Amino acid sequence: MTLSTEESIEMFGDINLTLGMLNKEDIVNKEDIYSHLTSVIQNTDILDDAIVQRLIYYASKDMRDNNMLREIRMLAGEVLVSLAAHDFNSVMYEVQSNFRILELPDEFVVLALAELATSYVSQSIPFMMMTLLTMQTMLRLAEDERMKGTFCIALEKFSKAIYKYVNHWRDFPYPRLDANRLSDKIFMLFWYIMEKWAPLASPMQTLSIVKAHGPTVSLLLHREDFRGYALGQVPWLLNQYKDKEIDFHVTQSLKQILTAAVLYDIGLPRSLRRSIFINLLQQICRAPEPPVKENEMKASSCFLILAHSNPGELMEFFDEQVRSNNEAIRVGILTLLRLAVNADEPRLRDHIISIERTVKIVMGDLSTKVRNSVLLLIQTMCEKSYIEAREGWPLIDYVFSQFATLNRNLEKPVKTNFHENEKEEESVRETSLEVLKTLDPLVIGMPQVLWPRILTFVVPAEYTEALEPLFSIIRILIMAEEKKQHSAKESTALVVSTGAVKLPSPQQLLARLLVISMPASLGELRGAGAIGLLKILPEIIHPKLVDLWKTRLPELLQPLEGKNISTVLWETMLLQLLKESLWKISDVAWTIQLTQDFKQQMGSYSNNSTEKKFLWKALGTTLACCQDSDFVNSQIKEFLTAPNQLGDQRQGITSILGYCAENHLDIVLKVLKTFQNQEKFFMNRCKSLFSGKKSLTKTDVMVIYGAVALHAPKKQLLSRLNQDIISQVLSLHGQCSQVLGMSVMNKDMDLQMSFTRSITEIGIAVQDAEDQGFQFSYKEMLIGYMLDFIRDEPLDSLASPIRWKALIAIRYLSKLKPQLSLQDHLNILEENIRRLLPLPPLENLKSEGQTDKDKEHIQFLYERSMDALGKLLKTMMWDNVNAEDCQEMFNLLQMWLVSQKEWERERAFQITAKVLTNDIEAPENFKIGSLLGLLAPHSCDTLPTIRQAAASSTIGLFYIKGIHLEVERLQGLQEGLESDDVQVQIKISSKIAKIVSKFIPNEEILMFLEEMLDGLESLNPTCTKACGIWMITVLKQQGAALEDQLLEILGTIYHHMPVLRQKEESFQFILEAISQIASFHMDTVVVNLLQKPLPFDRDTKTLWKALAEKPASSGKLLQALIDKLETELEDDIARVEAISVACAMYEVISMGTSVTGLYPELFTLLLKLVSCTLGQKMLTCPWSHRRHVMQQGEQQQIPDPCRLSTATLKCLQAQAMREGLAKESDEGDNLWTLLSSPSTHHIGVCSLARSMAVWQHGVILDIMEQLLSSLTSSSENYRITGAAFFSELMKEPILWKHGNLRNVLILMDQSAWDSNATLRQMAIRGLGNTASGAPHKVKKHKQLMLESIIRGLYHLARTEVVCESLKALKKILELLTDRDVSFYFKEIVLQTRTFFEDEQDDVRLTAIFLFEDLAPLTGRRWKIFFAEEIKKSLISFLLHLWDPNPKIGVACRDVLMVCIPFLGLQELYGVLDRLLDQDLPRARDFYRQFCVKLAKKNQEILWILHTHSFTFFTSTWEVIRSAAVKLTDAVVLNLTSQYVELLDREQLTTRLQALRQDPCISVQRAAEAALQTLLRRCKETSIPL
Repeated sequence: MTLSTEESIEMFGDINLTLGMLNKEDIVNKEDIYSHLTSVIQNTDILDDAIVQRLIYYASKDMRDNNMLREIRMLAGEVLVSLAAHDFNSVMYEVQSNFRILELPDEFVVLALAELATSYVSQSIPFMMMTLLTMQTMLRLAEDERMKGTFCIALEKFSKAIYKYVNHWRDFPYPRLDANRLSDKIFMLFWYIMEKWAPLASPMQTLSIVKAHGPTVSLLLHREDFRGYALGQVPWLLNQYKDKEIDFHVTQSLKQILTAAVLYDIGLPRSLRRSIFINLLQQICRAPEPPVKENEMKASSCFLILAHSNPGELMEFFDEQVRSNNEAIRVGILTLLRLAVNADEPRLRDHIISIERTVKIVMGDLSTKVRNSVLLLIQTMCEKSYIEAREGWPLIDYVFSQFATLNRNLEKPVKTNFHENEKEEESVRETSLEVLKTLDPLVIGMPQVLWPRILTFVVPAEYTEALEPLFSIIRILIMAEEKKQHSAKESTALVVSTGAVKLPSPQQLLARLLVISMPASLGELRGAGAIGLLKILPEIIHPKLVDLWKTRLPELLQPLEGKNISTVLWETMLLQLLKESLWKISDVAWTIQLTQDFKQQMGSYSNNSTEKKFLWKALGTTLACCQDSDFVNSQIKEFLTAPNQLGDQRQGITSILGYCAENHLDIVLKVLKTFQNQEKFFMNRCKSLFSGKKSLTKTDVMVIYGAVALHAPKKQLLSRLNQDIISQVLSLHGQCSQVLGMSVMNKDMDLQMSFTRSITEIGIAVQDAEDQGFQFSYKEMLIGYMLDFIRDEPLDSLASPIRWKALIAIRYLSKLKPQLSLQDHLNILEENIRRLLPLPPLENLKSEGQTDKDKEHIQFLYERSMDALGKLLKTMMWDNVNAEDCQEMFNLLQMWLVSQKEWERERAFQITAKVLTNDIEAPENFKIGSLLGLLAPHSCDTLPTIRQAAASSTIGLFYIKGIHLEVERLQGLQEGLESDDVQVQIKISSKIAKIVSKFIPNEEILMFLEEMLDGLESLNPTCTKACGIWMITVLKQQGAALEDQLLEILGTIYHHMPVLRQKEESFQFILEAISQIASFHMDTVVVNLLQKPLPFDRDTKTLWKALAEKPASSGKLLQALIDKLETELEDDIARVEAISVACAMYEVISMGTSVTGLYPELFTLLLKLVSCTLGQKMLTCPWSHRRHVMQQGEQQQIPDPCRLSTATLKCLQAQAMREGLAKESDEGDNLWTLLSSPSTHHIGVCSLARSMAVWQHGVILDIMEQLLSSLTSSSENYRITGAAFFSELMKEPILWKHGNLRNVLILMDQSAWDSNATLRQMAIRGLGNTASGAPHKVKKHKQLMLESIIRGLYHLARTEVVCESLKALKKILELLTDRDVSFYFKEIVLQTRTFFEDEQDDVRLTAIFLFEDLAPLTGRRWKIFFAEEIKKSLISFLLHLWDPNPKIGVACRDVLMVCIPFLGLQELYGVLDRLLDQDLPRARDFYRQFCVKLAKKNQEILWILHTHSFTFFTSTWEVIRSAAVKLTDAVVLNLTSQYVELLDREQLTTRLQALRQDPCISVQRAAEAALQTLLRRCKETSIPL
C-alpha cells in the first residue's frame, strides 16, 4: 500500500510513539501494541531502516523473554517475521544469533525460523543448511514435550520449503543449490524423531509428528536411497487412525505422500496399497460428523489419486468390498465411484463394465441410502457417458423401478416407523425423479439403450409423476432421429429391438396420452408433454392419423402457448380430437379395443382428479363413435348393473351415458328404461344387496337423464323430452319423496341436488336446441320446485349448495318459452335476493365450519351462490327488450346497494358488477344516468371489493350504451382502488369521473344528479365526497349543454339544500355545483335565484356567496345582476324584483368580489334603487314551494326595501374603498341612516357624493354620465337624488374639466324653479358650488344663476332653500363685480336683511356673511342705499354680537367693521377692537362705550337704534332680550335732551316693566337698570314720567 508524504510522516510518528511504549515495562498493553504493529507493518510498503532495526530489537527481546505471556511472545514473533518483508537479512541474523549449536534454543526462536522458512522460501533456502545442521545438534537436548513438538513443527515447515525448492528450483533467483545435502539433513532429523521420539510419544506429540510426517516423507521420496525408508514409515502413519481429532491430519499427510508418489511416478507396494484402501474406506464409511466430514473429504481425494494411479486394482477392491451387506461400505464405495466418474479420469473409462457390474451387485439392496447412492451414481454415469449400450438398460430400468417403489412399498405400510419409512421412500423417489430430469438421452450410447424400451413406462399408473421427464426423453429421441433422417443420406433409424421388454399397444398409448394431456390446461408440463408426444407419434398410434394430426395437433397446441386455457374448452378440444381420430381410423375392432383400454385405466386415477373425469367422458365419446350397437348396448348395461368399476359411480355412469347419447340416444334411453323396470322388482334390488355390489339409486338415474338430455342430438331431443325424460325425472323425484305411498316434505339434500342438476341440464339442452316454436310446458312447475328449495334454506347459515344450484336452474328455465311476465320476474328475483343478501357476514358463516376444509367449502358455496344470483338477475334483465322493465328489476337491488351493513352492500355490488359487465346488449332506450349516480360514489366505499365492483359497474354502464372508453387506463385506475388510503381512492375516483363523465347522455344528467344528491344526504363521508366530486366533474364536462334541463336541475338542488345544510361537506358540494352551472348559464341561474322570496333565507344567501367565490365567474355574475337591475329600473320604479337583485348584489359584493370595472354602473343603479324605494313598503311575493328549515327562534321578517337597497350600496362603497375607488364619508356610518330616510336622503346623497374619489376621475365621469338622466327623471325622488349628487360634484374643477357639467348646470337651473323645496335646495346648492368648480361659468351664466338663486330667497316656508340660496349667493358674489350685480343688488340686500333674525342659526349666519360680502359690490349707484340699509341693520349686528351661536357673534363683529365706513363712524373702530380681545367685554360696558362714541358723532343713528330695539324685547333668545335692554339703557343714557324728549316714555316704561318679570334674571336686572337710567335721564331733562 503506497502512502502519501503526509500519511508516511504521520505513520512514522505513530510507530515511534509505539516504540516508546514498548520500552516501558508495562506488559498489559504490549499485546495490543504488537497486534497494531503487525497490521501497520503488513500494510506498509516502506519502513525507515532505523525503525526496522529498533522493531527487530524489541520484538526479538520480548519474543525470548520467558517472563512475558505466551500470547505476547507469539505476537512479538509475528512482528519479527513480518519485518522480514522489509529487511530479511537483519531478521534472519537476529534469529540465527539466538539459534546456536549445542544450545537448546528458545521455543519461539525455532517457531520464528520455521515461519520464515515457509513465508520466505526463496530467501530462507540459502540459510537452510546452516539451520538444519544447528537443529541436528539440538534434538538430543530436547526433553520437554513442548520443545519436541516445536522441533516437529520446524521439521514440517522446513520440509515443505525444501520440497517446494526441489520441484520448482527454476523459479528461484539464484543458481541451483545441492538439494540432496538438504534432504540428507532432513532425513537424519526425521530418522531421529521416528526412532527415538515416535515410539514413546504422547498423543499431543504424536499429532505433531503426524503433521510433519506427510511433508517429510513427500520430500524424501524424490531420493531413491531414502524411498524405502520413507515408505516404510507409512504403516506407522496408518496405525495412527485411532482418534477423530487426529484422523484428519493422518489423512492429510497420507494425501501428501500419495501426491508425491504420483509426482515421482513411484509404485507403492501392493500390501501397502491394500492397507491404504482399507484404512481410507474406513474413513469414508464413518458417521459424517465434524471434523470427520472434513476427514472424509480428504479421504475421497486420496481415492481419486489412487483411481488415477491404480484404477484396475481399485475396482477389484471395490468389487470385493461391495459384495458385503454392510450399508455404510456400499454407500461409501458408491459415493467414491460417483466422485471418480464425475472427475472424468481417462484411465477409469477402461473399466466401465466393472463399474456397471459393481452397480448391478447392489441393485437388490433395499436400503434407502444405498438406493439413493446407486441412483446418484447412475445419474453421473449417464452424464459422463459411462453407460454401455449392451449392459446399460438395467440401470435405466432401475431408476424407473425406484420411482415406482414408493407406491408399492406404501400400499402395505409397516405400522412401526411408518412415517420414517414414508420419508425415506419419498427421498428415493425424489432422487430417481431428479435423475430422470437430468438424463440426457443424446449422450453417446444412450439412444440405443433407451429406444424403444422407454415407452414401457408411459402407460403404467405408477410412473405418472415421472411422465414429464419421460415425455421429454422420448420427444428428444424422436426429434433427434428425425433430424438425422433429414440431414443424412442413409437411414439412422433408432434400434427397435426390445429384447424381453413388452411394449404398450397403440390403443394403450393413445388412451394414456389423451388422459394425461388433460392437465395441460392447468399449466402442468406433464399434460403439455403428453400432447406434444402425440404430435410426434401418429405413425406409432395409427398410420391413418398422420395427416389428420399433422393439421389438428398444431391447432390444438396453439392455445397452450404461454398461458393456461379453460379446462372445459381444452377438454372439448381433446374429445373432438378423439372423435375425429376414431372416425378417421373407422375400425370397429380398433375402437372396441380402445374402449377396453380406457376401462383398464379406471383404477389409475383418483375420482376427483381431472384425468378421471376426462377418462369417463373419453370412454363415453369412444362408445358414441363405436358403430357396433350390440357392443354399445352391452357396455351400457354393464355400467348400469356394475357401476362400481367406474370409481365414483354417479359421475362415471353419468358422463359415460351422457356422451354416449350423442350418437346413441335411442339405445341409451331404451337401456335406461329397461334398467328402471328391472329395478322395480324387489328381488332384483335384494340381489345386488346380497352380492355386495352397490347399485344405482333413483337419484343417480335422475342425474343420468339430465346428462343424456344435455348431450342428446338437438333434433331428436325435443320430440322425446316430455315423455322419455322430463316425465321420468319427475316420476323418480316423486317416488323419492314418498313414504308408504304418501308424499312428504323431503329435505334430502342429495335428492334436491340431483333433481336440480337434472332440471338444469334439461333447461340447457332445450335452450341449445334453439327451437323458437317449442313451448316448455313444465317451466312454471319446475321454477316453483326450485323456489321451494330456496325458501327451505335457513337465513342464518350456508351449509348446502341448494341455493346455488337452484339459482342456476331457474336461470336456464327462465330463458325458455313461454315468456314469464314482468311481475313473475320481479317475484322470482325478489325472493332470491331476500334469501341471499341478508345472510350474516362471510366470516360469521365460515365460523360455523369445524375444520379449515369446512370453512373453505362454505366460502366456495358463498361465492358460487352470489355468482349464480348475479347471473340470474343479468339473464332476466337483459333478455327483456323493455328498458323500463329492466330498470324495475334492477331497482330490486337499490335498497341493498345503500344498506348500512357493509357486507350486504358488498354482495349487492358484486351482483351489480356481474349484471352490468361482460358483453351486454341492453334495450336501446335503457337509461344509465340514475344507475351511474347510484353506483359511482361507492368507488370510495369502505371495502376494496365494493370499490372494485362499483368501478366495474360504472364502466360497464357505458359499454351497455355502446360507448368505448380508455380500457387500459381505466383498468389501471381500477386496480388502484385496492388501496386503503382514502386520499388515493378519492383521487382515482375523480380520474375515472373525468374520463367517463363526458359520455353521459345529456338527457340523463338530471337523473344522475338526483341520485348524487340523494347520496350526499345518506352515504358515508367518503362516498359523500365521491358524490360531490362526480357531480362537479359531470357539470364541468356537460354543463354547457344543460340549458333545457336547467330549471329542473336547479329545482332538484334547491329541494335538497335544507337537509344537506346539516352536512357541511355535502353542502359545500351543492354550492360548488350551483357555481359550476352558473359558469355556463349565469343568466338563467341568476333569474332562478332571484325568484326566491325576500328576505333571502340562509340557503339563498349562501348560494349567492358561493357563486361569488369563483373569481372566474364573479364578474360575470355581477354583470348579470347589473343587467337585471337595469332592466327592472328602466321606468324609475322599484319593484320586488329589483330589491331581490340588490339583495343578491349584497351577498356577492360582501364576498370581496372586485367591483373595479363595474363600479360606476353598480353605484348609479343602487343609488337609483335607494332613491326609488324611499318610503316604500315591501310588496308581498309568493313563497317558494321548496323545503324550508327554520332555525329555532327564527321568525319571518318583513323587509324594508330602502333599507335593503341602502345596505347593498353600503357594501358596495366599502368594497370600493378597499379598491381605492371611494373614500370614507364625512358622515361615517350615519350616512346610511341619512340616505334611507326620505327627510334626510338628500343630505346623505351629498355626503355620498363627497366620498367619491375625485382622483379617480374616470370612474366619477362614468357615474356622472349614468346619473345625468336622474335630473330629468319622472321620479321626484330620483331627481332629488341626482340633484343632490351633482350639487356636490359641481364644486370639483377637475370634473368641470373632463365632464359635461354644462348640461348639468342648465338642468340645475331648471330644477331651482321646481315646486319641490328639497329639489330646489339641491339645485341652488349645485349652482352655488359652481363657483368653486367653474368660476368662469358663473360669470358666463351670472344672470341665469342669480335669478334662480334669488328666487330661492322668497321660499320663506322652507328655510333650507333660503339658507342654500344665501350660501350660493355668497359663493357667486365673490366672483362678480359691482357691475355684474348692480341690477340685482337692491333685491339681494333687502332679502338678505330679512333673515338676520331667522330662528335658524345657519340662515342668520349666512345672511350676515352675505351682507358683509355685499359691501364691496355697492358701487356708486348703491352706496347711499346700502348705508341706509346698514343703519337699519345696525341694531341686529350689535345685538347678535352676543348671539347664542359664537360664530354669529364673530360674523357680526366682522360685518360691523366693514359697514362702519359707510356711516362715517371710523371712530368706532377702537371700541370694536375690544371685541378682538380674548376676553370679550361685558355687553353693558361695550354698548355704553359704543353709544358714547356714536352719540358724539351721529345722534340720528343712536335714535334709530332706539326705535328698532323694541322689537328685540320679545326675542326668543334670552341673551338677545338682555342685550336689547342693555343697548336701550346705553342709548337712553347717551341721547341728547332733544331726543330724550322725543322718547315714548310710557311705552318704554311699560316694556321695561314687563321685562322685569322675564324668566331670565339677566333680563330682569338689565330692565331694572334701564328703568333707572330712564328715570334719571327724565329727571335730568325735567320730563315727568
